[in-house]
Amino acid sequence: MCMRGTDQQQSHVFSYISPEQRVRKDHPLRPIRTMVDEILKQLSPQFNKMYAKVGRPSIPPEQLLRAQLLQLLYSVRSERLLMDEIDYNILFRWFVGLNLDDPVWDATVFTKNRDRLLEAAVAKEFLARVVAQARERGWTSDEHFTVDGTLLEAWASVKIFQPKDKKNSPPPDDPGNPTVDFRGEKRSNQTHESKTDPDALLARKGAGKEAKLSYSGNLLVENRNGLIVSS
Repeated sequence: MCMRGTDQQQSHVFSYISPEQRVRKDHPLRPIRTMVDEILKQLSPQFNKMYAKVGRPSIPPEQLLRAQLLQLLYSVRSERLLMDEIDYNILFRWFVGLNLDDPVWDATVFTKNRDRLLEAAVAKEFLARVVAQARERGWTSDEHFTVDGTLLEAWASVKIFQPKDKKNSPPPDDPGNPTVDFRGEKRSNQTHESKTDPDALLARKGAGKEAKLSYSGNLLVENRNGLIVSS
């Protein structure tokens, strides 16, 4: 008798396994999820004030903030890629609060809802409460701090870093990867901007280094536990 298993995948009509059952008990995201849920419960009254009483339900702010945390923790470089990860990654679905058969949001819809939270300063309040919770539980000290500054490379090409007042130009030879000659041209953030990511600025990490479209990040880190206490 051959004991070889069969390589056949069959779709089941019903599934009785939840994402909670697929995440191991000692996974590092479990204590983070517990801390996050405690703070989100505290912020629930503020969330209620942000949304209208009538109309079509929006993306729950709790799920928006959990998804943003995943994007930061796993360095997912765009909202579109984040939606892909949440769609097929059971761990991500569990952390965000989605069941296996729940649809994932459109990236554009997610971004608009995310921006709404940021404009309301709820995200800053959320992070402030994370730090406060750590202090209450003795997870931070009042000494040994480090100021960290870094450049986060934007997902944008320097080819589209063009003059702000540039008028319509002839079609490129290759729309997907046009030829651009910057020789002799002076470029600065005052006169130029990215046509696909206007918030990204041209910067370099040091003398002699290549200038790239980037975001600057400055953090105050508590060294004993590695907690970011201010940004």
